[in-house]
Amino acid sequence: MRVKDKVAIVTGSAQGMGTAHALRLAKEGAKVVICDILDCEPAAKEVKAIGGEALALKTDITSEQGTGEMARKTIERFGRIDILVNNAAIFGGIQFKPFDQITVEEWDRLMAVNLKGMFLCCKAVLPYMKKQGKGKIVNISSGVAFSGLPYFLHYTTSKGGVVSLTRGLAREVGEFNINVNAVAPGMVWTPATQGIVSEEVAKEITKKQCIHKIVQPEDVAWAVLFLASDESDMITGQTLVVNGGEILH
Repeated sequence: MRVKDKVAIVTGSAQGMGTAHALRLAKEGAKVVICDILDCEPAAKEVKAIGGEALALKTDITSEQGTGEMARKTIERFGRIDILVNNAAIFGGIQFKPFDQITVEEWDRLMAVNLKGMFLCCKAVLPYMKKQGKGKIVNISSGVAFSGLPYFLHYTTSKGGVVSLTRGLAREVGEFNINVNAVAPGMVWTPATQGIVSEEVAKEITKKQCIHKIVQPEDVAWAVLFLASDESDMITGQTLVVNGGEILH
């Protein structure tokens, strides 16, 4: 087991790709904290059903108090925090529109979750990781950070910010033996994606990939596992793109 007895917080893990990350880490021996603004209990039950140990914490990552409680309750239950997977983000339900039609409220709401929330989660867990002398932070970005995506400017900008946050934070915390990396998925076939992208468009995208298969949540989860494990101890500040070769980064 590649992360046996490690304690992993996975944000946005009540459903979709976040649940896939939590399940993969649990299958590899981690104790998993399911964090989400949504009901976390069903995902926690999935982890327990495969023999894993899980803590369900309803968490608003845009709140400094909320992320602080997330970290404290994890410590109270498990005694340590080895892994943080910053997966929570606004994606499903976003409408494609020209950038000048994006309202300030839409922009601010998306940035509050996709960037501010990630910053607050990192801030909450870093004191514990520093005290332990080791930690792994894995931030979920997106391939659109490298390709650009028209009519999706707020989301694209936020995911570019994730890459910069990853690089900057890696520089700051490396001396404490803390690794900070990112995973940038391409189009992943989740319910959220299916609500935005038709099957016909998805097939057209796969034709542009080197490997002509739709990326599944489990494909991304394997990359997250690698960066969360001891196998990546000398990798930091990097972004691993999981997109079947649509974008070569």
